Amino acid sequence: MNLVRSVSPSFSMSLAGTVLCVLVVTTPTYGQTQATAKAADSPPQWAYPENNPNYKPPADDGKPLRVPNSTAGYTWTQLRTRFIAPVWHPEDHGPLPDIVAKGRDPNVFACGFCHRADGPGGPENADLAGLPKSYFIQQMAEYKRGARVTSVSSRLPPTLMIGLSKPITDVEVEAAAAYFSALKPRKRIKVVESDMVPKSYIAGLVWAATENGEREPLGQRILEIPDDLIQFESRDPRSTFTAYVPVDSLAKGEALVNKGGPGKTLQCAPCHGPDLKGLGPLPSIVGRSPSYMFRQLYDFAHGARTGEWSPLMAQVVSNLDENDMLAIVAYLASLDP
Repeated sequence: MNLVRSVSPSFSMSLAGTVLCVLVVTTPTYGQTQATAKAADSPPQWAYPENNPNYKPPADDGKPLRVPNSTAGYTWTQLRTRFIAPVWHPEDHGPLPDIVAKGRDPNVFACGFCHRADGPGGPENADLAGLPKSYFIQQMAEYKRGARVTSVSSRLPPTLMIGLSKPITDVEVEAAAAYFSALKPRKRIKVVESDMVPKSYIAGLVWAATENGEREPLGQRILEIPDDLIQFESRDPRSTFTAYVPVDSLAKGEALVNKGGPGKTLQCAPCHGPDLKGLGPLPSIVGRSPSYMFRQLYDFAHGARTGEWSPLMAQVVSNLDENDMLAIVAYLASLDP
C-alpha cells in the first residue's frame, strides 16, 4: 500500500517542499560525522527500560480487583492474560472488535491487552486512539516486513508487535485500525519541569516512584511515572501519568518544534499539521507519552525505522542530539491531544 496516493494534491506539494528543505539542512560532511557518532551511541536507559525480573507484581488472591469509577472486576490472573482486554469503562468507547477484545489464540494477542480498551497504551507502547487508519495499517505492514524494529532488540513490547504482525490477518488489522482510528485521545500526562524528582525503579516495563518518598536529581532525562501504579497495572485506560522533565526544556522544545532552525531541524507543522494533531496519513504528535516519542525519534535517527516515511524523519532528526530530542518530546507531551 502506497500511502502517498491517498494524500491530497496540496498536501503532496507541501510535503515535497518539506523534503527539499530537509535535504538542504544537512551537509554531507556533518551527516557522515553524525552517523559515525550515532553508531557509537548507547540508547539511554531512561527511555528504554527493559523488563525488571526482580520486580514482584501483586499476587492473585482470587478476589476481583476494582478501579475508580467502574463496576467491573477482574482478578490479577485475568488482567495478565494476553487474550483479555479488560473493559473497565464501557461508556468511554463502543463495542470492541474481537481482535481488540480477545485476539486470536495462540499467537495474536488482544490489542486491548497492551494498548487498553480505548487505546491510550502507556509509557511502554503507543497511544492508538485517533491514529489515521491508513497509518495504523502501514505500521503493521512495516512491522511485518522488518522495516520497523527498535534500537534495543530485547525490549518486550516491540518484540511482541513484530511477532504478532506475522500471523495477524489483513481483515483483523483492518478491524483494529477502524476501531482505534475512530476514538478520541484524552489528556492523561502532566509535564512538570523540576531538578529533583521521586526516586524510581523499573516496575515491569515502566518506571515507578519508590514508596518511601525519597527524591533524587533528575539530570538530563525524562522520568515518566504512573500516578497510581496499581491502577495502571490493572490496565485501566483512565490511568494518568506525571512526566518530570529538566528545567527550561519546554521552552527549548517549543522553539525547536515551532521554528526549527538553520542546520538543526525543521518545523513539525508542515507534515503533522498546524495544530500538530495530524495531517493526511501522518499522526498527531501532541499529548503522547514523551518516553515513547523519544524512542521513535532515537530509532529514526539510528536507522531502526526504515519504513515509508522514515527517510524524511531520519533527516529531520539527524542533527538533533539527545537533549534536543528530550526537549521536543517534553514540549509535545505538554500539549492537549
